[in-house]
Amino acid sequence: MSRTKKTATAVVGALPRVDLLPPEVRAERRSGVAVRRAWMGVIGVAAVVGIAVGGATLRSIEAQDELLSAQADTQQLLLEQGQYSDVRDLKTEITKLAAAQAVAGSTEIAWPSYLAQIEATLPEGVTVSTITIDQASPVAEYAQSENSLQAPRIGTVMFTAQSVTLPSVPDWLDGLATLPGYTDATPGTVDLKDGFYEASVTMHIDQRAFSNRFAPTEGE
Repeated sequence: MSRTKKTATAVVGALPRVDLLPPEVRAERRSGVAVRRAWMGVIGVAAVVGIAVGGATLRSIEAQDELLSAQADTQQLLLEQGQYSDVRDLKTEITKLAAAQAVAGSTEIAWPSYLAQIEATLPEGVTVSTITIDQASPVAEYAQSENSLQAPRIGTVMFTAQSVTLPSVPDWLDGLATLPGYTDATPGTVDLKDGFYEASVTMHIDQRAFSNRFAPTEGE
């Protein structure tokens, strides 16, 4: 096994160079290069941040301008609406009056026409002599019968009829059953007074008898 011999080779014609700087100086130079590179990085980051901040500031200014424009439009709209405040107040009052009217008229029964319908059911030769009406109000419920077999009612009509001949009460009750809102009717006694027969009837009616004159229509 042979050993390889290292032979020193001299460079002919080269200038002799000797590095006489201490290692500390060389280390300081390398450190300076690193510091300069670090500062360049910091400057680059600062530039990017500055651009971002500038863009955000510009967007903030644009948003502020948009807000001021929207506020100006809103103020103008309020001024225009103020010109029509009287009309708006009038519409509000009309709405309130319509609502109050609907509540007050919710239990309205057109009694003149309803009583005319009652008289139309009377047998021939029979006339109504007295009528007593009791009905519900918008603020209080109508008293119901304790008899669970009787239907709910919103009013009671008690009347007396006269006839020179004995009236046919069953036929009369059949006629009353055709009236709107009719729930039931109870006949009373039939008496003969001063040559006239008098028959009394108590009739109950429900909400179908309401006129609904002030009820809101669909779409209101």
